[in-house]
Amino acid sequence: MFDYLITLLKSSGLLKKLRTVGYLPIWIVFIIDLFIVVLSGVITHILLLNLLVHFHSGTVLVLGNLAIIAVNGLFFIFFRTFSGIIRHSTFIDGVKLLLSTSAAFMFLFVMNYFWEFNFGYKAYLNSALFINYILAFSLLFLFRIMVKYLFEVYSSIEDQKKRINAVIFGVDANAISVANALKTEMPARFNLLGFIDNNTTNNSRKSLLNLPIINHSRKTYTILRSLKADALIIAEKSLSKTDIIALVDECLEYNFKVYTVPLITDWEDQTQISNKVKSFDIEDLLGRKPIVLNTDNISSTLQNKTVLVTGAAGSIGSEIVRQVLQFNPKKIILLDQAETPLHQLVLELEELHTEVIRPFIADIRNKEVLETLFTKYKPEVVFHAAAYKHVPLMELNPLQAICTNVIGTQHLADLSIQYKVERFVMISTDKAVNPSNVMGASKRIAEKYIQSLHYLTNQTEGSITKFMTTRFGNVLGSNGSIVPLFSKQIKEGGPLTITHPEIIRYFMTIPEACQLVLEAAAIGNGGEIFIFDMGEPVKIIDLAKKMIRLAGFIPEQDIKIKVIGLRPGEKLFEELLNDTSKTLPTHNEKIVIAEEIIENHAEIQTEISHLIALISTGTSTELVMQMKKVVPEYISMNSVFESLDN
Repeated sequence: MFDYLITLLKSSGLLKKLRTVGYLPIWIVFIIDLFIVVLSGVITHILLLNLLVHFHSGTVLVLGNLAIIAVNGLFFIFFRTFSGIIRHSTFIDGVKLLLSTSAAFMFLFVMNYFWEFNFGYKAYLNSALFINYILAFSLLFLFRIMVKYLFEVYSSIEDQKKRINAVIFGVDANAISVANALKTEMPARFNLLGFIDNNTTNNSRKSLLNLPIINHSRKTYTILRSLKADALIIAEKSLSKTDIIALVDECLEYNFKVYTVPLITDWEDQTQISNKVKSFDIEDLLGRKPIVLNTDNISSTLQNKTVLVTGAAGSIGSEIVRQVLQFNPKKIILLDQAETPLHQLVLELEELHTEVIRPFIADIRNKEVLETLFTKYKPEVVFHAAAYKHVPLMELNPLQAICTNVIGTQHLADLSIQYKVERFVMISTDKAVNPSNVMGASKRIAEKYIQSLHYLTNQTEGSITKFMTTRFGNVLGSNGSIVPLFSKQIKEGGPLTITHPEIIRYFMTIPEACQLVLEAAAIGNGGEIFIFDMGEPVKIIDLAKKMIRLAGFIPEQDIKIKVIGLRPGEKLFEELLNDTSKTLPTHNEKIVIAEEIIENHAEIQTEISHLIALISTGTSTELVMQMKKVVPEYISMNSVFESLDN
């Protein structure tokens, strides 16, 4: 019957007009429901007339039918059966209809006997009431099923070629909810072909939502091929991170798209699916366990404190600001020399945190301006993220690296002692370990200054400042990092440029890095260099291939990968520890402490003074020679300064 109706609607062109049909007002749905009650009454009357059953006639019949309509209408209003959107009717809507019509039947049934008790005869035949009840519920339910079915058929026909044939991985409640949401999505993006059950012992001859369930006894890609699917939607909430990564890698290897969806319970808007099902980001595939923070420690460190964040407009600095705000600081000073990015950050945050935020434009190389800031706000905690970080640029401009990364850090550290800052946390880099470039060497000199200053002042009575350094590798999505570059190159059609096919890097996400910075600030006793667990190192060429596949393309076929050669100062493998260093554990398994040789502060101060003296008169070569004296393990690679190592 339904198929015949669909064929008829197609031939008449009415199906196409469904595109323009909006949601009916609830009063129209209410009227339609009342009309169905009237129709069921007429059908009941005709049925019983054919059985030669005697009815009341005239005024009693009219009043009786009006009473049926009124009672049903009242219970429709009470149970709000008309408030749902018909094309999106669910099991709950069916239950509402059943409760409403049942309540109306029971009310009329009781009223019938009350009428007989008072007037000596029944207003209705009990059989007529029952038949009317069954007919009314059935027709109301059928009306909703037909509308829902018509729109589902319409949505399956319209734009069929534009849809992605997809299979849902999972058969739990979350997967079923996702499937239901996708089936009602308008306009639909996916044509669902079935479910994959991760339990290989279950019987595969089952179905959900009229879609087959396939056991995961075979490889995922073979199941997708057999169903002629284009994509997999991972909705199984019990899967581990390792399982998810294995699934994604397998699908990408065979050129299937992969989508992820959060738990239904985590959706802010339960009615919107369009922005929930999304392609995997490369950040989702790092393969590390979630970081668990000791929020009590962090809260006691930051709550009701004045916090200074340098480089606040940068990718790391801005995320530190966002996370610090969660711990209710008294004030947070956003220090940066970049006006526009700082302005954008303030616009983002000030609506909710107007009383807390204090933007301050300054260059950390200007000690007089910094002193004005310290005098005015008297910060108690300093997160020092301001730095020049791009290796090739600093190789060309060693003077700038020294002025910002070394002298700027020195200014902030000295002022922190002077103004009795409680905690000073410097954000360093894995490039400071056995540095091969100017940028890494400048950060290593800053590390040495911070650490030696702590141990010097720690012996001074009245000094309270604890200096700590955090060291981690590349941060996914940070300004100028490889992932945004690859994303841009993919959008432009390629090629993706890598410097060497064997180059390997450690990666972590911006939120992860900043969470660990806050944790280190809370647990540090001063003088430590904290190293973060970066997970397994990633081969850049593998990262490039994975990003191409995630974008729906085939590496080297749709988008090329081009090797352009190592950049100045770049090395194949980054390290997190010097060859002579050892590590100590902390209570957080993601953080260890590097035991470095503690330098004599007076000697470091003297060497930095020599650097400062060379700024106005020395050449780049002389500056780098002096840096190599301060950091003996600094060996230049792929650089014009390699000759200095001979």
